[in-house]
Amino acid sequence: MIVKEIFAIIIGYLLGSIPSAYIATRLATGKDIRQMGGGNVGGLNVHREVGAWPAFAVGIVDLSKGAAAVAIAYWLLDLSLVFVLLTGLAAVIGHNWMVWLKFSGGKGMGTTIGALAVLLPVYGYWQGLLIFFGIILIPYVITHNIALSMGIALVALPFITWLGMNSGIGTILAVILGLVVGIKFLPTARAAWAKAKSKGDFIFDHWRRDR
Repeated sequence: MIVKEIFAIIIGYLLGSIPSAYIATRLATGKDIRQMGGGNVGGLNVHREVGAWPAFAVGIVDLSKGAAAVAIAYWLLDLSLVFVLLTGLAAVIGHNWMVWLKFSGGKGMGTTIGALAVLLPVYGYWQGLLIFFGIILIPYVITHNIALSMGIALVALPFITWLGMNSGIGTILAVILGLVVGIKFLPTARAAWAKAKSKGDFIFDHWRRDR
């Protein structure tokens, strides 16, 4: 039985590793997204450096990677909760460290949201998804800082998971997920802090974080 679980985790990682931002940028401009803007292999960098439509395509694919990983583990392979969660986590890890791009990658938020969009409703906790989106939206409306808003949501995710699912393993994996995404955000946050003239500039940075 463990073969099926390992297979699901590998599939999750490989789905996450699909380099959608790299492919979209190559098709649109012939350039390498890793050499543009902040070098992030993700939708926000594509939006800033390439354009809205390529970024929209990247966003759809990145969301789908996380959603597909969880769906395969839950419906196709009929795995237990812990392995469904691990498969979703593997997709985020795959996005952040893509095997096809020598383990460079994005920051993982699109894939995380895609995984949560399937995971929370299928376990009967669709309210948790609304809470998660609300925690992103409220600080974003105030600060226009998408990285900070998502960071706050990731910090809150273990509490959302515990209160709604009462799952110890789910809470632990939510913490690990936050660390996996946070590791990729940290260098950008440090650079933004160094450039900011004040804490206010750092918080209200209006999408400049990756530049």
